[in-house]
Amino acid sequence: MSAARRPARTFASLCFVALAATTVVACGSSGSGAEQVTAQVRSSRAAPSKLSGTWPVPTMTTTIPPLPNLDPSTGLGVSGPMGPPWPTMFTVADAIVPAVALYQSPGVPVPTARTLPNPTVEDVPLVMLVRRRSGTEWLQVQINSRPNGATAWIKASDVRLRSVPNHILIELGARRLTVYHGDAVVWSTSVAPGKASSPTPTGSFYVDILAKPSNPNGPYGPYQISFSGFSNVYDHFGSGNGQVAIHGTNQPALIGTPASHGCVRMSNADITHLLPMATQGTPVVVVD
Repeated sequence: MSAARRPARTFASLCFVALAATTVVACGSSGSGAEQVTAQVRSSRAAPSKLSGTWPVPTMTTTIPPLPNLDPSTGLGVSGPMGPPWPTMFTVADAIVPAVALYQSPGVPVPTARTLPNPTVEDVPLVMLVRRRSGTEWLQVQINSRPNGATAWIKASDVRLRSVPNHILIELGARRLTVYHGDAVVWSTSVAPGKASSPTPTGSFYVDILAKPSNPNGPYGPYQISFSGFSNVYDHFGSGNGQVAIHGTNQPALIGTPASHGCVRMSNADITHLLPMATQGTPVVVVD
């Protein structure tokens, strides 16, 4: 049974989904009847970096740029890299309406008339990463959907904006995850990414769900940090759609080796430490 739905939180609060199974489907199946709970996590914020950079999010433009790599059949684009250089804040959009309509350009709906439900099918608040602004009425956002990096325009009035301070870099070859604030390293650790037969997808993504499995000593550990990347091998895995996540493990000896079906495993202590630095909307960049 689902708990009463709560409004989207600021980045000081973390919204979790407590599941009987798991939410990430490239490593497990998504269960029904998720119970939404809220947990407060405190973390000392990284010292402000002396380094700074520019990024398209703060840009206000009256010339409407086309969606990058637009697919005319879906009306969706595919966003490219986010940096470098890297800013010390990223803009995130939390939906405040029951459904967010997608547009291939401002005022022109996607040909499929697609909308994104809020809450999502996992019964959590809908979150999107802002990639560009056009005036005060339109936002170009990255959404949690195939193809990886899927991007569309939305109405600014459908969302509430907030900022997140970090971004996460996952280096598959080095088998390492690093949290950055701007160009400054906040924290780094070893991980176990996907095997050669089921690699972790590369690209620019963002955190969409923080989940708390019912068994903290199980294969997914105490927490899962789902991000908007989808397996290039599995269209479906278990009962889910092939989305990947960062999560704990009950096989810590495999950390530092390519061992998963596409997710990124880390020790249970490390996933617990990472959690408050990876709030919803935090960018996640995966490179070879």
